[in-house]
Amino acid sequence: MSIEYYYYATPNCHKVMVMLEETGSPYRIVPINIAKGDQFRPEFLLVSPNNKIPAIVDSDPPGSGKPIAVFESGAILLYLAEKTGRFLPSGTTERWEVLKWLFWQVAGLGPIAGQNTHFRFYAPEKLGYAIRRFTDETSRLYAVLNKQLADREFIADAYSIADMASYPWIVQHVKHDQNLERFPHLARWMKGISTRPAVVRAYQIADQVEPNPVVTEESRQFLFGQSAATVR
Repeated sequence: MSIEYYYYATPNCHKVMVMLEETGSPYRIVPINIAKGDQFRPEFLLVSPNNKIPAIVDSDPPGSGKPIAVFESGAILLYLAEKTGRFLPSGTTERWEVLKWLFWQVAGLGPIAGQNTHFRFYAPEKLGYAIRRFTDETSRLYAVLNKQLADREFIADAYSIADMASYPWIVQHVKHDQNLERFPHLARWMKGISTRPAVVRAYQIADQVEPNPVVTEESRQFLFGQSAATVR
């Protein structure tokens, strides 16, 4: 397999799994159990110095050069789109429409929804202000995407990496305390993507690799206890 895919069952990893399946790219999953500290192994840090998943190593990059390691889900989607020539238009206007929404997701929807989930489910103290703050901002971002989808099937007109980036986060709307009845265009979009064969395959594979990822007291230090002292 030309691509080694470092994976655990998270929304950011689902993005890349969908892209790999949509493009038919050859890949091999390398499980990284972030609940057990696999992300701090020296061999993984050579691939992803930020000790985060997902990450890939492509042994057959464009130009037949030496293997390329890519970390950060948005960067991986962009890399795969450019390598395969799919799901990222070549025209300047269309290309930047996709990239705007890709970066909107990686800079906004993902981090905000992630903090929403953290303070709602994983924080040792239930901080009302933090829960309200991130729940409200999540709802604002849902509304932005709902508005964008009011007159189009996909985020940037044609199905693209922008859709693949946002979909795994919207799937978790219940965890985010968001009722999709408030966002009908978003609900229609999510339902349509959920039936794509590559998306179905991606989530089936995810269930086989890590069917029930859970947070335990033992894993909290690996997941939430990081600081400058943990950078190796």
